[in-house]
Amino acid sequence: MTPLIELEAVAHAFADGSPGLRECTLAFGQGRRHALLGANGAGKTTLLLHLNGLLRPGAGRLRWQGSEYDYSRSGLTALRSRVGFVFQNPERQLISALVEEDIAFGPLNLGLDDATVRMRVSAALDAVGLGGFGRRPVHHLSFGQKKRVCIAGVLAMEPEVLLLDEPMAGLDAPMQAELEALLDRLAAGGVTIVLSTHDVDFAYRWADDIHMMAAGRCIASVPAQQLASRREALQAAGQRLPYALALHAELAKRGLLTAGLAPSSIDAVLASLRALPVHEQTGELLT
Repeated sequence: MTPLIELEAVAHAFADGSPGLRECTLAFGQGRRHALLGANGAGKTTLLLHLNGLLRPGAGRLRWQGSEYDYSRSGLTALRSRVGFVFQNPERQLISALVEEDIAFGPLNLGLDDATVRMRVSAALDAVGLGGFGRRPVHHLSFGQKKRVCIAGVLAMEPEVLLLDEPMAGLDAPMQAELEALLDRLAAGGVTIVLSTHDVDFAYRWADDIHMMAAGRCIASVPAQQLASRREALQAAGQRLPYALALHAELAKRGLLTAGLAPSSIDAVLASLRALPVHEQTGELLT
Protein backbone atom coordinates (compact mmCIF):
# COMPACT_ATOMS: atom_id res chain seq x y z
CA MET A 1 0.00 0.00 0.00
CA THR A 2 1.31 3.46 -0.93
CA PRO A 3 1.95 5.57 2.19
CA LEU A 4 -0.21 8.66 2.55
CA ILE A 5 2.82 10.92 3.07
CA GLU A 6 6.47 10.11 2.37
CA LEU A 7 9.71 11.97 3.00
CA GLU A 8 12.76 10.99 0.99
CA ALA A 9 16.15 12.26 2.21
CA VAL A 10 14.61 15.56 3.29
CA ALA A 11 17.02 18.18 4.59
CA HIS A 12 16.36 21.69 5.85
CA ALA A 13 18.58 24.49 7.13
CA PHE A 14 17.37 27.56 8.98
CA ALA A 15 18.23 31.12 7.98
CA ASP A 16 21.26 31.15 10.28
CA GLY A 17 22.60 28.01 8.60
CA SER A 18 21.84 25.63 11.46
CA PRO A 19 20.36 22.30 10.34
CA GLY A 20 16.73 21.53 11.13
CA LEU A 21 16.48 18.21 9.31
CA ARG A 22 19.24 15.94 8.02
CA GLU A 23 18.29 13.51 5.22
CA CYS A 24 15.06 12.32 6.83
CA THR A 25 13.35 9.40 5.14
CA LEU A 26 9.99 8.51 6.63
CA ALA A 27 6.55 7.17 5.65
CA PHE A 28 3.16 7.68 7.26
CA GLY A 29 0.47 5.07 6.67
CA GLN A 30 -3.14 6.10 6.18
CA GLY A 31 -5.59 5.79 9.05
CA ARG A 32 -2.89 5.22 11.66
CA ARG A 33 -1.79 7.07 14.79
CA HIS A 34 1.79 8.27 14.45
CA ALA A 35 4.02 9.73 17.19
CA LEU A 36 7.23 11.62 16.46
CA LEU A 37 9.33 10.91 19.54
CA GLY A 38 12.47 12.76 20.52
CA ALA A 39 14.03 15.26 22.88
CA ASN A 40 13.56 19.01 22.52
CA GLY A 41 15.44 20.20 19.45
CA ALA A 42 15.32 16.81 17.72
CA GLY A 43 13.56 18.26 14.66
CA LYS A 44 9.99 17.13 15.36
CA THR A 45 8.34 20.51 14.81
CA THR A 46 10.43 21.19 11.72
CA LEU A 47 9.33 17.89 10.22
CA LEU A 48 5.65 18.63 10.94
CA LEU A 49 5.94 22.01 9.26
CA HIS A 50 7.25 20.27 6.14
CA LEU A 51 4.31 17.85 6.09
CA ASN A 52 1.91 20.80 5.89
CA GLY A 53 4.00 22.71 3.37
CA LEU A 54 4.73 25.55 5.79
CA LEU A 55 8.41 24.79 5.24
CA ARG A 56 9.98 23.62 2.01
CA PRO A 57 12.94 21.22 1.99
CA GLY A 58 16.36 22.42 0.91
CA ALA A 59 17.04 18.92 -0.40
CA GLY A 60 15.04 15.76 -0.85
CA ARG A 61 11.34 15.49 -1.60
CA LEU A 62 7.95 14.89 -0.06
CA ARG A 63 5.11 12.92 -1.65
CA TRP A 64 1.37 12.93 -1.05
CA GLN A 65 -0.22 9.61 -2.10
CA GLY A 66 2.76 8.94 -4.36
CA SER A 67 2.88 12.36 -6.07
CA GLU A 68 5.48 14.99 -5.23
CA TYR A 69 4.32 18.00 -3.27
CA ASP A 70 3.14 20.91 -5.41
CA TYR A 71 4.43 24.13 -3.87
CA SER A 72 2.43 26.44 -6.12
CA ARG A 73 -0.23 28.57 -4.42
CA SER A 74 -3.03 26.33 -5.62
CA GLY A 75 -1.04 23.22 -4.74
CA LEU A 76 -0.44 24.37 -1.18
CA THR A 77 -4.10 25.35 -0.76
CA ALA A 78 -5.14 21.86 -1.84
CA LEU A 79 -2.54 20.25 0.44
CA ARG A 80 -3.58 22.25 3.50
CA SER A 81 -7.23 21.38 2.98
CA ARG A 82 -6.15 17.75 3.36
CA VAL A 83 -3.35 18.12 5.91
CA GLY A 84 -4.25 20.33 8.88
CA PHE A 85 -1.73 21.70 11.38
CA VAL A 86 -2.30 22.54 15.06
CA PHE A 87 0.48 24.64 16.63
CA GLN A 88 1.77 23.95 20.14
CA ASN A 89 0.82 27.47 21.27
CA PRO A 90 -2.80 28.27 20.36
CA GLU A 91 -2.05 31.99 20.38
CA ARG A 92 -0.12 31.46 17.11
CA GLN A 93 -3.23 30.07 15.44
CA LEU A 94 -6.23 31.99 16.81
CA ILE A 95 -6.92 35.11 14.76
CA SER A 96 -10.58 36.07 15.34
CA ALA A 97 -12.46 37.62 18.25
CA LEU A 98 -15.19 34.98 18.46
CA VAL A 99 -14.83 31.20 18.51
CA GLU A 100 -17.18 30.57 15.60
CA GLU A 101 -15.47 33.21 13.47
CA ASP A 102 -12.09 31.61 14.02
CA ILE A 103 -13.33 28.14 13.12
CA ALA A 104 -15.14 29.47 10.04
CA PHE A 105 -12.02 31.15 8.63
CA GLY A 106 -10.64 28.09 6.84
CA PRO A 107 -13.91 26.83 5.30
CA LEU A 108 -14.76 30.34 4.10
CA ASN A 109 -11.37 30.53 2.37
CA LEU A 110 -12.27 27.31 0.57
CA GLY A 111 -15.18 29.21 -0.99
CA LEU A 112 -17.88 27.18 0.75
CA ASP A 113 -21.39 28.63 1.06
CA ASP A 114 -22.58 30.05 4.37
CA ALA A 115 -24.89 27.14 5.19
CA THR A 116 -22.09 24.60 4.70
CA VAL A 117 -19.69 26.69 6.78
CA ARG A 118 -22.20 26.95 9.64
CA MET A 119 -22.74 23.19 9.53
CA ARG A 120 -19.00 22.50 9.60
CA VAL A 121 -18.40 24.95 12.47
CA SER A 122 -21.15 23.35 14.55
CA ALA A 123 -19.90 19.83 13.83
CA ALA A 124 -16.31 20.78 14.66
CA LEU A 125 -17.32 22.38 17.98
CA ASP A 126 -19.30 19.28 18.91
CA ALA A 127 -16.35 17.06 17.96
CA VAL A 128 -14.03 18.84 20.42
CA GLY A 129 -16.63 19.07 23.18
CA LEU A 130 -17.27 22.81 22.84
CA GLY A 131 -20.82 22.81 21.53
CA GLY A 132 -22.49 26.10 22.44
CA PHE A 133 -19.16 27.98 22.63
CA GLY A 134 -19.49 29.58 19.20
CA ARG A 135 -20.32 33.10 20.40
CA ARG A 136 -17.73 33.09 23.19
CA PRO A 137 -14.85 35.58 22.93
CA VAL A 138 -11.62 33.68 22.28
CA HIS A 139 -9.73 35.64 24.92
CA HIS A 140 -12.16 34.41 27.62
CA LEU A 141 -11.21 30.77 27.07
CA SER A 142 -8.78 28.70 29.09
CA PHE A 143 -5.55 27.47 27.53
CA GLY A 144 -7.00 23.99 27.05
CA GLN A 145 -10.18 25.36 25.47
CA LYS A 146 -8.11 27.46 23.08
CA LYS A 147 -6.24 24.34 22.01
CA ARG A 148 -9.53 22.62 21.29
CA VAL A 149 -10.74 25.61 19.27
CA CYS A 150 -7.56 25.34 17.17
CA ILE A 151 -8.28 21.65 16.57
CA ALA A 152 -11.89 22.51 15.69
CA GLY A 153 -10.65 25.07 13.17
CA VAL A 154 -8.63 22.36 11.45
CA LEU A 155 -11.45 19.79 11.65
CA ALA A 156 -13.82 22.23 9.96
CA MET A 157 -11.63 21.85 6.87
CA GLU A 158 -12.41 18.09 6.99
CA PRO A 159 -8.75 17.06 6.58
CA GLU A 160 -7.50 13.56 5.96
CA VAL A 161 -4.43 14.17 8.15
CA LEU A 162 -4.21 16.03 11.46
CA LEU A 163 -0.77 17.26 12.56
CA LEU A 164 -0.31 18.33 16.18
CA ASP A 165 2.83 19.83 17.66
CA GLU A 166 3.24 18.77 21.33
CA PRO A 167 -0.55 18.71 21.87
CA MET A 168 -0.29 17.82 25.58
CA ALA A 169 2.05 20.74 26.43
CA GLY A 170 0.58 23.13 28.99
CA LEU A 171 -2.40 20.91 29.83
CA ASP A 172 -3.11 19.49 33.28
CA ALA A 173 -3.85 15.77 33.72
CA PRO A 174 -7.66 15.96 33.26
CA MET A 175 -7.30 18.08 30.11
CA GLN A 176 -4.67 15.69 28.74
CA ALA A 177 -7.10 12.79 29.28
CA GLU A 178 -9.85 14.72 27.46
CA LEU A 179 -7.56 15.52 24.53
CA GLU A 180 -6.36 11.93 24.30
CA ALA A 181 -9.99 10.75 24.19
CA LEU A 182 -10.66 13.28 21.41
CA LEU A 183 -7.68 12.03 19.40
CA ASP A 184 -8.91 8.46 19.84
CA ARG A 185 -12.35 9.43 18.49
CA LEU A 186 -10.82 11.18 15.49
CA ALA A 187 -8.56 8.20 14.74
CA ALA A 188 -11.54 5.85 15.03
CA GLY A 189 -13.29 8.05 12.46
CA GLY A 190 -10.50 7.46 9.94
CA VAL A 191 -8.37 10.59 10.43
CA THR A 192 -4.63 9.95 10.13
CA ILE A 193 -2.93 11.64 13.09
CA VAL A 194 0.72 12.65 13.34
CA LEU A 195 1.85 14.31 16.56
CA SER A 196 5.13 15.24 18.17
CA THR A 197 5.95 14.44 21.76
CA HIS A 198 8.86 13.84 24.11
CA ASP A 199 6.63 11.75 26.43
CA VAL A 200 7.62 8.15 25.72
CA ASP A 201 4.88 6.71 27.95
CA PHE A 202 2.16 8.59 26.08
CA ALA A 203 3.66 7.74 22.70
CA TYR A 204 3.85 4.03 23.56
CA ARG A 205 0.32 3.95 25.00
CA TRP A 206 -1.38 5.91 22.23
CA ALA A 207 0.42 5.45 18.91
CA ASP A 208 0.27 2.70 16.32
CA ASP A 209 3.67 3.72 14.92
CA ILE A 210 6.53 5.52 16.65
CA HIS A 211 9.13 7.47 14.67
CA MET A 212 12.23 8.38 16.68
CA MET A 213 14.26 11.51 15.95
CA ALA A 214 17.58 12.90 17.14
CA ALA A 215 19.60 15.92 15.99
CA GLY A 216 17.40 16.45 12.95
CA ARG A 217 17.59 12.84 11.82
CA CYS A 218 14.84 10.24 11.54
CA ILE A 219 16.69 7.40 13.20
CA ALA A 220 14.06 4.65 13.48
CA SER A 221 10.41 3.81 12.84
CA VAL A 222 8.70 0.93 14.57
CA PRO A 223 5.20 -0.32 15.42
CA ALA A 224 4.60 0.69 19.03
CA GLN A 225 4.26 -2.95 20.11
CA GLN A 226 7.86 -3.57 19.01
CA LEU A 227 9.38 -0.60 20.83
CA ALA A 228 11.11 -2.81 23.40
CA SER A 229 13.30 -4.22 20.62
CA ARG A 230 14.68 -0.77 19.75
CA ARG A 231 16.38 0.24 22.98
CA GLU A 232 19.45 1.64 21.23
CA ALA A 233 17.29 3.91 19.06
CA LEU A 234 15.34 5.00 22.14
CA GLN A 235 18.58 5.92 23.88
CA ALA A 236 19.82 7.80 20.82
CA ALA A 237 16.54 9.74 20.81
CA GLY A 238 17.12 10.69 24.45
CA GLN A 239 14.36 8.42 25.71
CA ARG A 240 14.05 5.71 28.32
CA LEU A 241 12.03 2.51 28.06
CA PRO A 242 8.33 3.16 28.77
CA TYR A 243 7.45 2.46 32.40
CA ALA A 244 4.89 -0.17 31.36
CA LEU A 245 7.57 -2.17 29.52
CA ALA A 246 10.16 -1.74 32.27
CA LEU A 247 7.72 -2.85 34.98
CA HIS A 248 6.49 -5.79 32.91
CA ALA A 249 10.06 -6.94 32.25
CA GLU A 250 10.90 -6.84 35.96
CA LEU A 251 7.76 -8.77 36.92
CA ALA A 252 8.45 -11.33 34.17
CA LYS A 253 12.00 -11.74 35.47
CA ARG A 254 10.52 -12.61 38.88
CA GLY A 255 8.14 -15.14 37.31
CA LEU A 256 5.00 -13.17 38.08
CA LEU A 257 4.01 -12.37 34.49
CA THR A 258 4.64 -14.04 31.15
CA ALA A 259 7.53 -12.62 29.16
CA GLY A 260 6.89 -11.48 25.62
CA LEU A 261 3.32 -10.24 26.03
CA ALA A 262 4.10 -6.53 26.09
CA PRO A 263 1.42 -4.42 27.83
CA SER A 264 0.40 -1.06 26.37
CA SER A 265 0.21 0.80 29.68
CA ILE A 266 0.74 0.62 33.44
CA ASP A 267 -2.99 -0.03 33.78
CA ALA A 268 -2.60 -3.10 31.56
CA VAL A 269 0.24 -4.38 33.77
CA LEU A 270 -1.89 -3.89 36.88
CA ALA A 271 -4.81 -5.68 35.23
CA SER A 272 -2.54 -8.66 34.52
CA LEU A 273 -1.42 -8.72 38.15
CA ARG A 274 -4.99 -8.56 39.42
CA ALA A 275 -5.85 -11.54 37.23
CA LEU A 276 -3.25 -13.77 38.94
CA PRO A 277 -4.69 -16.44 41.27
CA VAL A 278 -4.29 -15.80 45.01
CA HIS A 279 -4.74 -17.95 48.11
CA GLU A 280 -8.24 -17.37 49.51
CA GLN A 281 -7.04 -17.13 53.11
CA THR A 282 -3.58 -15.58 52.95
CA GLY A 283 -4.02 -13.48 49.83
CA GLU A 284 -0.61 -14.64 48.60
CA LEU A 285 -0.02 -15.23 44.91
CA LEU A 286 -0.29 -18.82 43.71
CA THR A 287 2.61 -19.35 41.33
